[in-house]
Amino acid sequence: MDERQKILRETVRARDRAQALLKELLDARSLSEEALKAGGQSDLYKQVTGKSSLENAIASAQRMVETCERQIQDFRQGLSPEDAAVLDEVMRK
Repeated sequence: MDERQKILRETVRARDRAQALLKELLDARSLSEEALKAGGQSDLYKQVTGKSSLENAIASAQRMVETCERQIQDFRQGLSPEDAAVLDEVMRK
């Protein structure tokens, strides 16, 4: 595997991890909001800053996914047939 293929695989893996983290953060936000509502409380951090710490983490994870997607698209441009096959293989996993 050449260096370009290695970087491509690592970028796809990073994107996949960021997507998994994003899903977990979205689930955690839902649980947190339900718990605060059930307890008649509000998010003090959100009251002060306008966004909860989970919302900030979600935005960061979304940016990471978007960045990886852009990098993958950049890799796609001008790929050799061999590299394109590797990308397709990695994207299916």
